[in-house]
Amino acid sequence: MRRFSLILLIALASPLAAQTGRHTITHEDVFLMKRVAGPVISPDGRWIVFSVSEPSYAEGEQVTDLWLVPTDGSAQPRRLTNTKGGESGVEWSPDGRRIAFSARREGDDASQIYLLDLSSGGEAQRVTNLATGASSPLWRPDGRALVFASMVYPGATSDSANRAAIAERKARKYNARVFDASPIRLWDHWLDDRRPHLFVQSLDPGAPARDILAGSQLVQGSGFGGQLGTSGEDLAAAWTPDGSGVVFAATTNRDQWTRSDVVQSLWLVRATGGEPQKLTQGRDDYDTPRFSPDGKTLYAIMTPTNEHTFNNRRLVAWSWPSSAAGAAPRVVAGGASHSVGTYSAAPDNRTIFFLAEDAGHTRLFRAAAGGGPAGEQEVGTMTTGGGTFGGLDVATGTTSKAFQLAAVWESATNPPEVARIDPATGRWTALSKFNTDRAATIDWRPLREFWFTSSKGKRIHSFYAVPPGFDSTKTYPLFVLIHGGAASMWTDNFGLRWNPHLLGAAGYVVLMTDYRGSTGYGETFSQDIQFDPLEGPANDLNEAADSAIKRFRFIDASRQVAGGASYGGHLTNWLAVTTTRYRALVSHAGEWDLETQWATSDFNYDRERNVGGPPWEDHPIWKTQSPMRFAKNLHTPVLVSVGERDFRVPMNNALEFWTALQRQQVPSRLIIWPDENHWVLRGEDSRYFYREVAAWFARWLSAPAQTGQ
Repeated sequence: MRRFSLILLIALASPLAAQTGRHTITHEDVFLMKRVAGPVISPDGRWIVFSVSEPSYAEGEQVTDLWLVPTDGSAQPRRLTNTKGGESGVEWSPDGRRIAFSARREGDDASQIYLLDLSSGGEAQRVTNLATGASSPLWRPDGRALVFASMVYPGATSDSANRAAIAERKARKYNARVFDASPIRLWDHWLDDRRPHLFVQSLDPGAPARDILAGSQLVQGSGFGGQLGTSGEDLAAAWTPDGSGVVFAATTNRDQWTRSDVVQSLWLVRATGGEPQKLTQGRDDYDTPRFSPDGKTLYAIMTPTNEHTFNNRRLVAWSWPSSAAGAAPRVVAGGASHSVGTYSAAPDNRTIFFLAEDAGHTRLFRAAAGGGPAGEQEVGTMTTGGGTFGGLDVATGTTSKAFQLAAVWESATNPPEVARIDPATGRWTALSKFNTDRAATIDWRPLREFWFTSSKGKRIHSFYAVPPGFDSTKTYPLFVLIHGGAASMWTDNFGLRWNPHLLGAAGYVVLMTDYRGSTGYGETFSQDIQFDPLEGPANDLNEAADSAIKRFRFIDASRQVAGGASYGGHLTNWLAVTTTRYRALVSHAGEWDLETQWATSDFNYDRERNVGGPPWEDHPIWKTQSPMRFAKNLHTPVLVSVGERDFRVPMNNALEFWTALQRQQVPSRLIIWPDENHWVLRGEDSRYFYREVAAWFARWLSAPAQTGQ
């Protein structure tokens, strides 16, 4: 019966696809699309380097290489590298003849920095050989040296000391992780006692790399560290215009992880080493320093630190070097309306271009470099064409007024491609077509969108995807798909993990609502989730479904399902105990008990601030908005899924939820992914996950509705 229901749904969805010659989307269509990363433009604006990943279901067979394309589109992209290991951190030399990147090639124990001369051809040449590896290279303005990052062992001031530390750890006869302060783990890996340092590598033959932070009081502090992310720990850095020093972002209060905001300050260190000088003051967080092309302005991203759990990112600036040390910066862009993402100064030094989330799209904006009343202006518009930009870069070395902008453009039905953008009009031109042919064979339609006003007076935005072979005279089940975050938004882009077209392929209308707490709708909207972590957002989701049902006669109100991951899993679990409107639910990496999630997650402080304080202070939300407290209301069948290596929403929450479902004799299914983290990323795991979701919903949509409250 289950299999028949699933096949029937697919069959009903497919007749138009057969007539047009297009096919219903498959997991292969989604997973095997080539993945195009952000472009890097040569200083003269003539060339773009970017990376392309060619995925594979077979472990170890994915290929990631660098490609080159002229910005004028006069030739097709050509492959620059062809190796087993991928490249990262690509940077053009100031003269535009070479590129530097980090890669782990045959014979390397760790990633090293390589140079590839594009003017003369040949193989890339390794320029570092550190036991601790090397990443994120940046060219000195004169092109004769690089600064890069490496993870260094405590007290090690030389490469030989680091090699000795590595050997000592390998020789240990015991195996233990020992910590004296948080954080202890992040996303899917345990942290250790290494910390990021900056090195300068002269390009003179035989020159050794110099650790310019070695021996400083800064790195010896217990709270020193860089920006922790999914791919490692980073000290965002920038050479000073004269090449005499490096500005970087680092924290000194990392050891306050569980009780305070861990914030980064900007620091200046001489290129020859020494004690870094602190440039910024106060409690705000700074990141991504960059200098204007004329070297007279230092820019950075600043995120205010205050009583709110979430704040938009601002682009700030100082005059260089006169007012940089200790002076308050001026705000150039961002704030109440927008949160600044990738940014770059134009070569005229008068304009800043940046990307920002805006109502389901990531749009291109410009702002005057000096700030002022003109504010931020969108460059062109995506309103009619849809889609989203990512990975913005600007050619800053050209003196021509017709300078170049590049980015990745994509939409839900157009997988990512590299594009040139007209800085005056915002019109983009695709420079690559890695996925165009495959995308053209799929029966899918661009996302549609609508707004409604909630019962609380908030304007709420939703996308929805219609199934293949869509016929507005027929009716379809509704799948309420819930995004994570909560500080994120549904974006008109091509997704792998929760692709709405693949999820709706069995004949669903898929509804994607940006509930309160989502980004892209102003700072206040994002902050509204504080002290109302689940109930308010869940009400927005239910009201969005009601609005869609009222607007669109092709939605069958008697057949609704819902699901999501991470914060979307949190909200799914809340729906499980507060409503029976949904025939079935899917919860991946979902919080079940606010208190155990706070205690076991890798990220703690914001969770208690969002509630009002730690659990022992007896703030009511710990009880009134914790799904576990309402387990007696469980009635809806739930598919529970979790990665065993997930430290953001640890597996204990899924097991607790599963136990409650079993205790209440609610139909449920538990999937544990031993090799997955917060996301289901492996090809065959992903394929199985989509298959299980489709089968779970098909099973319960063909069964009688559950009864309960």
